[in-house]
Amino acid sequence: MIDLRLLREDPDRVRASQRARGEDVGLVDALLTADERRRSSSVRFDELRAEQKSLGKLIPQATGDEKAELLKRTGELSAAVKAADAEQDEAAEETQRLLLQLGNLVHPDVPVGGEDDFRVLETVGTPRDFAAEGITPKDHLELGELLGAIDTERGAKVSGSRFYYLTGVGALLEFALVNAAMAQATTAGFTPVLTPALVKPKAMEGTGFLGQAADDVYHLDKDDLYLVGTSEVPLAAYHMDEILDAGQLPRRYAGFSSCFRREAGSYGKDTRGIFRVHQFDKVEMFVYTAPEEAEAEHQRLLEWEKQWLTSLELPFRVIDLASGDLGSSATRKFDCEAWIPTQGKYRELTSTSNTTEFQSRRLSIRMREGKKVRPLATLNGTLCAVTRTIVAILENHQQADGSVRVPEVLRPFLGGREVLEPVAR
Repeated sequence: MIDLRLLREDPDRVRASQRARGEDVGLVDALLTADERRRSSSVRFDELRAEQKSLGKLIPQATGDEKAELLKRTGELSAAVKAADAEQDEAAEETQRLLLQLGNLVHPDVPVGGEDDFRVLETVGTPRDFAAEGITPKDHLELGELLGAIDTERGAKVSGSRFYYLTGVGALLEFALVNAAMAQATTAGFTPVLTPALVKPKAMEGTGFLGQAADDVYHLDKDDLYLVGTSEVPLAAYHMDEILDAGQLPRRYAGFSSCFRREAGSYGKDTRGIFRVHQFDKVEMFVYTAPEEAEAEHQRLLEWEKQWLTSLELPFRVIDLASGDLGSSATRKFDCEAWIPTQGKYRELTSTSNTTEFQSRRLSIRMREGKKVRPLATLNGTLCAVTRTIVAILENHQQADGSVRVPEVLRPFLGGREVLEPVAR
């Protein structure tokens, strides 16, 4: 959530951010009203309590009518203090409720608009000209079936649509990708972490995933626990309610987890294969740093993502997402989109977001510099979303006979294999 002082001092900036997101601008005024009520009720409560304490000291010394009058006033004050306390609590709850609905402030350099209004920042590599090679490219599912790597029919039989099995070299390819991604991350100074797949409501709400993304979240009613859609959630909550020493920042973690998403808003989209599924594995980068270092760290996360996709020999582009496509917690988000030959377009493989102090304020994570304690900044970046990366590798590195060339970076993790060969059927 944002700093309430900023809201009071520059409400027009917050209104502009809400407008850019396509969110309710009226929320700003409702929040200002609630905050003023909270502050005035707090002052009222303090004044009444002070008077109550003062009278409490006078009563033992008073006699006769004066004492009777003081006792009468004390009774009135007791009721007034109780009412003021209730008003204070109610106003504070209303302020917090509204504050949790407010998105992070959009960075001034973010393009304004919706999903299609992104800005292309860079294009890396050139898509293969399959026609010039005399090849009609197969899609990832056909290739996966030829290789004995992907089985969506049995996935659907066992679990329903958008589920799958990775078998044979498909399973080995996942392990290779995860190990190679972790190797890059640890070389860059990240601490590897295996995170819980189930988290409490405070962790999910604190990272902002119970707002716009709530429909995509799986909830276990009996246990009041949520399945994570990304290890960003348990990594952000890892230091929940803690104060970190500024001298130990930045803290960089590379989390591996299974991820679960309902894909509620994607009915009819990407139903073939494993590009958009309900369960997948991912290596996620997460950083805690000082707020003034956040933008530079965001660029570093992007560079690590670009390094990874380049090592996989994939053509891709980098886009600066528009304001209406950021999600509530990000002030700015960059996506790296790989070229998918059979779709004839770039599709998201990795994403990195600067969430500034938004998550740390919600999760009560702060940094200490000497005697000063203040909120820190958090950032996240996908290094490898496994299923989508498999899609891109199979389609971009396929050969005429249905085999797939293995990028050099993955060969040590695949027993030296240079090519994935079709299996006998």
